[in-house]
Amino acid sequence: MVDKMTPQQRHHCMSSIKGKDTRPEIVVRQFLWSHGYRYRLHRKNLPGRPDIVIGRLKVVIFVNGCFWHGHSCQKRSPETNKQYWHDKIYNNRIRDYKNHSDLESQGWLVIVLWECQLTRVHRRQATLDQLLATLHLLEHPTLRPYQLPTADDDVPTLAAEDPEIYG
Repeated sequence: MVDKMTPQQRHHCMSSIKGKDTRPEIVVRQFLWSHGYRYRLHRKNLPGRPDIVIGRLKVVIFVNGCFWHGHSCQKRSPETNKQYWHDKIYNNRIRDYKNHSDLESQGWLVIVLWECQLTRVHRRQATLDQLLATLHLLEHPTLRPYQLPTADDDVPTLAAEDPEIYG
């Protein structure tokens, strides 16, 4: 398929894509703020300049665009200049891996949220609820995320269904 835009139009379109304050990032920030989590944005002294940094919990959150970071949900690649885009996305993934490794070696917990996880309302809420549960466990490490039902409970145990997870 031939590109429907001229090279100048394509350049203008691609150069206007923001790297900060994207809609998915703002959704996560508003959610965290409304639940009492305070954070810093794009700290320059950390590898990769994480989108959100919760210093007291030593957590960094990256809100990645699926196309730019090569998420598996992306089924199509650009039709024009294929080698350029392949190399660009590949290099982005290599850089992300290195930044995440560096952060983890410094003791940070790295959380990556993908754009596709924050678009549809039901998926967005599930993703944000899981993020909130993770942060809550970091604040209160003595709490268990899931307790198996006892024999007295009138609920079937999931441990029998999946012994690897519930031991």
